[in-house]
Amino acid sequence: MKPASTLHNPHLQGDAFFWQAGPVGVLLIHGFTATTAEVRMLGAILHQHGYTISGPLLPGHNTHPDDLNRVRWQDWVQEVESAYQHLKSTCDRVFVGGESTGGLLALYLAIQHPEAAGILAYAPALRLALSRFDHFRMHLLAPFISSVPKESLDAEANWQGYPVNPLKGAVQLIKLQNVVAPRLGEIKQPLLVMQGRLDTTVHPSVPEQIASHVSSSIVEIHWMENSSHVVIIDQEIEQAAQITERFIERALAEAS
Repeated sequence: MKPASTLHNPHLQGDAFFWQAGPVGVLLIHGFTATTAEVRMLGAILHQHGYTISGPLLPGHNTHPDDLNRVRWQDWVQEVESAYQHLKSTCDRVFVGGESTGGLLALYLAIQHPEAAGILAYAPALRLALSRFDHFRMHLLAPFISSVPKESLDAEANWQGYPVNPLKGAVQLIKLQNVVAPRLGEIKQPLLVMQGRLDTTVHPSVPEQIASHVSSSIVEIHWMENSSHVVIIDQEIEQAAQITERFIERALAEAS
């Protein structure tokens, strides 16, 4: 049983989930320090419209912040790979998606699995809104300081996770960025990128950076004018879900 003090909003549901429905599956991956509460709202809407939804819980999350300092980015990849294979075994087509680090992992999966039907990248954490000095300081302090408090929490009523940033875990995120960025050209699937105008976590250049490097014939970029970093649990969630559904329908139609 995890101590309630380690999580913001411990009353929310944050464990892994799998909701069976129709033949099209959607993998939704939560972000760094968060839990599956970050993708449940979107997942529930899509499930109501007939999609089979999988929400894996990344290693090091929903327990204690120190646990996030004990995992590598490859551990996250292994977990989402397993969830993808499960969806693939039960569905005809599978879309891979996620918020922030989850969006970055979705891009990684798309590189590994060209057969994936499409990518749903919500504020994908390909580049953080950090200076070079901030990056240097993170690497310098990580061996000595376990975590640092977050300055604020976006959409805090709907968000669940650690109120701190574990530094060794953050270094693993940077390593994953360095793996994905040079391989964007290998991505050929239909791609949706969505980001909030009020996002102070992911650099605003990321959507265009991704769009200009992938080889996808279908690329949609949507800016949510009144949303923060956690774009799929913020105040424009209904619009985000509608955009997502239209994109999935377009990608399926183009493939048929």
